[in-house]
Amino acid sequence: MPTQHSLEPQLSPVEPPRTVDVLDVPLALTDYAWTLRWMEAMIARGPPGYVCVCNVHTVMAAGEDSELRRALLSSSVNVPDGQPLVWAINALGHPLAGRVYGPELMSLAWEHGSRCRQRFYLYGGRNQGALVQLALNLRRRYPGVRVVGGYSPPHRPLTDQEQEKVTRDINRARADIVWVGIGVPKQEKWMSQMRPRLNAPLLVGVGAAFDFHAGLVPQAPYWIQEAGLEWAYRLAHEPRRLWRRYLRYNPRFLTAFARQFARDGRVLGH
Repeated sequence: MPTQHSLEPQLSPVEPPRTVDVLDVPLALTDYAWTLRWMEAMIARGPPGYVCVCNVHTVMAAGEDSELRRALLSSSVNVPDGQPLVWAINALGHPLAGRVYGPELMSLAWEHGSRCRQRFYLYGGRNQGALVQLALNLRRRYPGVRVVGGYSPPHRPLTDQEQEKVTRDINRARADIVWVGIGVPKQEKWMSQMRPRLNAPLLVGVGAAFDFHAGLVPQAPYWIQEAGLEWAYRLAHEPRRLWRRYLRYNPRFLTAFARQFARDGRVLGH
């Protein structure tokens, strides 16, 4: 069974946030502070759940992949990771100050976890060496953090025996949070599929955060992120891997959201 960690006595269960649908994907009207409070409450008293960190790629792929869509609709919370999604939410009349960026959410959670001795399991990474480097970097950055296990899956579907072995390993580790970094849509589908089999209170899919924190891929400067141009920065650094994704989904998102806005958009304050 998952371990329980003490919380401040005055902390009450956090209610789910309001959501707004962007291209039929419900996105939470939330921020880092609420998300971290909610995660802490989930670890303390449940119910078990999982978090999807959504960007334009996630939202657009869900329109073509019914299994991904079901995973998003079944999640506990879908947080808006991409700056264009924040702009879309604002355009629909919902004030949201900023995004909940996966790598930053991971950093804040690990900083907090190092103080309250939460137990973290890492599932993902480009290979086992990259996963080891990620764990080393995070341990150095957050002294006292408890990494209780990790596994970098092969780039193919796991066999039933491999899946069972991973399940046993995670449950044996008594993790509080399983951090999942295997990319969209695999991580969302994996969390949806594995949620009933895992004792860990919380699964959090953070995608590229594993590569960033392992030092394998540079993060865009803050001003580029705020300008909504992180995709261009990432494309410049990984053109062969990412060009099809951005060429396909970015223009389609603009067109599809323009249709949604024309249908039900409103100007804030009117």
